[in-house]
Amino acid sequence: MISPETAELRILDAAESLFYGRGLQAVGMDEIRSASGVSLKRLYQLFPSKGELIQAYLRRRDVRWRQKLAAYADARTTPEESILAVFDWLYEWFGEPDYRGCAFSNSFGELGATSPVVAETARAHKEAFFGYLTDLTAAAGKPAPLADHLALLAEGAITTAAITGSAEPAHQAKEAARVLLAAA
Repeated sequence: MISPETAELRILDAAESLFYGRGLQAVGMDEIRSASGVSLKRLYQLFPSKGELIQAYLRRRDVRWRQKLAAYADARTTPEESILAVFDWLYEWFGEPDYRGCAFSNSFGELGATSPVVAETARAHKEAFFGYLTDLTAAAGKPAPLADHLALLAEGAITTAAITGSAEPAHQAKEAARVLLAAA
């Protein structure tokens, strides 16, 4: 018998793969049970509803996504380099074979109008990302509105990369960010 912690990790790993790959509404709890190797009884003990599983999946993905981004960008020598590194990290993410856009935008598009939890989780993710860019621009001594412009460049690149299947929007957004940094 597997521990509750192991079962939870298996379930969340399966949910992330299936929800991100196919969408929230297209995946049933039975598929998550099969993919995780956890019994349906245990699955429902840990996540009494699909809504709770979706929320746990999104929250875990938020933390992991932001930690990976910060580890990559914060390793740079100057705040300006960290800002530009955000776009380099996006380029790498866009090049992953399973990339299909922002999980939070996708989830919001699917369920944001009917699920306050999904809508709030997506908003919280975007606010945290925008806040991170605000911190970077403040550290660079740049005006606060620059962070909003950088966030819109990043968000546009994320969406465009998902639609076109190309990582190039990250490089294009990085060049625009470079221009904005120089002008600020």
